[in-house]
Amino acid sequence: MWLKKGGVALIFVLILVLEIQECFGQNISRASFPQGFFFGTSSSAYQYEGAVKEDGRGQSTWDTFAHTFGKVLDFSNADVADDHYHLYPGDIQLMKDMGMDAYRFSIAWSRIYPNGTGKINQAGVDHYNNFINALLAKGIEPHVTLYHWDHPQSLEDRYAGWLDPQSIKDFTMFSETCFKEFGDRVKHWITFNEPHTFAVQGYDIGIQAPGRCSILLHALCRAGNSATEPYIVGHNLLLSHASVVDVYKQVYQAYQHGSIGISLDTFWYEPLSNSPADIEATQRALDFSLGWFMDPLIFGDYPSSMRKRVGIRLPRFTEAESRKLKDSFDFIGINHYTTWYAYADNINIFGVLLKDSLADSGASSLPFRTGKPIPDRANSFWLYIVPRGIRSLMNYIRQKYDNPFILITENGMDDANNPVLPIALKDEKRIKYHNDYLVNLLAAIKEDGCNVGGYFVWSLLDSWEWAAGYTSRFGLYYVDYNDNLKRYAKDSVKWFRNFMAS
Repeated sequence: MWLKKGGVALIFVLILVLEIQECFGQNISRASFPQGFFFGTSSSAYQYEGAVKEDGRGQSTWDTFAHTFGKVLDFSNADVADDHYHLYPGDIQLMKDMGMDAYRFSIAWSRIYPNGTGKINQAGVDHYNNFINALLAKGIEPHVTLYHWDHPQSLEDRYAGWLDPQSIKDFTMFSETCFKEFGDRVKHWITFNEPHTFAVQGYDIGIQAPGRCSILLHALCRAGNSATEPYIVGHNLLLSHASVVDVYKQVYQAYQHGSIGISLDTFWYEPLSNSPADIEATQRALDFSLGWFMDPLIFGDYPSSMRKRVGIRLPRFTEAESRKLKDSFDFIGINHYTTWYAYADNINIFGVLLKDSLADSGASSLPFRTGKPIPDRANSFWLYIVPRGIRSLMNYIRQKYDNPFILITENGMDDANNPVLPIALKDEKRIKYHNDYLVNLLAAIKEDGCNVGGYFVWSLLDSWEWAAGYTSRFGLYYVDYNDNLKRYAKDSVKWFRNFMAS
């Protein structure tokens, strides 16, 4: 295949030509999309549920991290969050009112196994049974993520969590329990959410749980080795994914008739210039984000650029592990929000001073070119609004990875935390964001032949946004944290209601 033989420059020439054709100002509706294409909203257990000490739930690493001084921007925690644990019947009605087809949520491992392993907590099982039944009663299809970053603290204390291969066995056991308890009704499973972000932010730069690092702000990390731990964790996550998928396909899929995949995160990157060095750096930026986890699932090994640049610090798969990883999915979820420029780190200052996954790529990225920033930005410092990026990304996946079946498992933008109603409900920028990204996604499907079957908005509700706390609002519905967590429809809800009804 030409793509494996130095066709990188051609990929970017094709994509840059494609980007000239970007669509603007089109009015679309769900009827614009192919038959069977579905729409939904997304959430995660730790960001939504609250009730962290109720009904036998065990502590997670994020409970520990959020209660550690200085880890969260506004010094908040998710002890209550949106109280989705108790208020879910009303939240499901909100989905129904918009006409959504599906809901992606995660199961908290420590609600099922408070100690990570051992005795099942029946109260946790009962909660998710009731929740799943309530979704189905409203005609909303559950898509369940098995791991959305909230690791049982007991396993972190016992053997350092994902740094130990024992995590593969324990996660497989937890996942199989979920298949047994919920698989008669849940037909869509996601093993991991954003393993790349989890490995880098949790074990390289230490800004997310469990907060391990050895670079830069090392004083803020309790322990860690940024040069090795992200790769060890990433390796164990991939082996865990392969193990869980194998169990599902061997034991459950034939009679439960479900599908299973994984959700990977990636920016889209464009070369800062047309120089060969920047084009090659752009490929490496993609290799060290999407490719880190996508290549093993498609080709059975990490990208060659990672093998070359990381060397012996990058673990190796046995032949049996490689075979097990290849094609270990029915779909690939893609979480995509933004596009940045990538360029070659010729001076390599960071590579000299540091050894970590960010420096290893030899690629740096910026949201501006020649001092000119990307025109529009959301609230988050990293989230620039570049709708054409989703079309370019889908075409890159189509060409490099032979057009696998894709679900957009997250896409959205945030506003700053504005406590003033009704001003905070006027979210025209969010409406334009979703319209323009969906226009480009539709072009990728209908004009380019990309194999995409669904789209999840991040997020249904404003929620606790990890290290950003409550300073960032991604929701279609505004949550009033000062008035009993009341939900208010933003203008984007009305837009989606009309979009779905047409």
